[in-house]
Amino acid sequence: QQASDITANNAKVGYTDALVSANADVVANTAKNSYPTTDATKLAGIEAGAQVNVKPDWNAASGNAAEILNKPTIPAAANGSETKVTAGTNVTVTGSGTSASPYVVNATGGASTLTIGQSYQGGKIFWLDATGQHGLIVATADLGDIVWRNEYDRLTGSTGDGLYAGAMNTTFIVVIQMPTNNYAAKACADYSVTDGGVTYGDWYLPSKYELNLLYTQKTAVGGFDYSYYWSSTEYDIYQAFRQNFGNGEQSGGYKYSTNHVRAIRAF
Repeated sequence: QQASDITANNAKVGYTDALVSANADVVANTAKNSYPTTDATKLAGIEAGAQVNVKPDWNAASGNAAEILNKPTIPAAANGSETKVTAGTNVTVTGSGTSASPYVVNATGGASTLTIGQSYQGGKIFWLDATGQHGLIVATADLGDIVWRNEYDRLTGSTGDGLYAGAMNTTFIVVIQMPTNNYAAKACADYSVTDGGVTYGDWYLPSKYELNLLYTQKTAVGGFDYSYYWSSTEYDIYQAFRQNFGNGEQSGGYKYSTNHVRAIRAF
């Protein structure tokens, strides 16, 4: 009886199953109601333009919803091997420029051969190190007979004795005794010479050790007197070391006395 009443009422109102199915609002509401709550929320967000619901994945495969389209091509990280290195004359370059195989640059020869007594960089070579490319040069002439001190005796702290020690000694002496008047260390510090268009002004008074090296090569270098030469190594407040270029004897000499001075430099 109830079913008959419903059918009769529908007929009176004018609704039919076909009419209900054709109604867009009814269909939309029915479709929405068929989604779970989470999916319905996502759909509502997309309708409102909420792109936050899309989470792109750089590595997503083609066809995946998270795939990023038109990705730029990123080159491989540089490892050094893309650097172009060309070896010059008398130079070799090995390795591929990577961490595992770094570039190694080596000289293959061709360096000039230097010898004791050779004229070089404003003077003459009197000592060479193991490489044969670095050493000590002496000026070609004495700077005169000069006192060691400036005006009066004082300690300068110039006690260095060894290779290249004379450079620091000379600096100490000039600073402590002031750069006025003329005395052995200042004469050397002020000396300069131009050779081959290059001016060399880094001369100094040799240490006791360097002065003895010079004495052992006096024949090869030439131009020395058989007399005393000052070193920059201080003996005490009143004396500094000197060397007799006649017999090689090293001893203290009073700073107020005059002795020969010959400047040297390192290269």
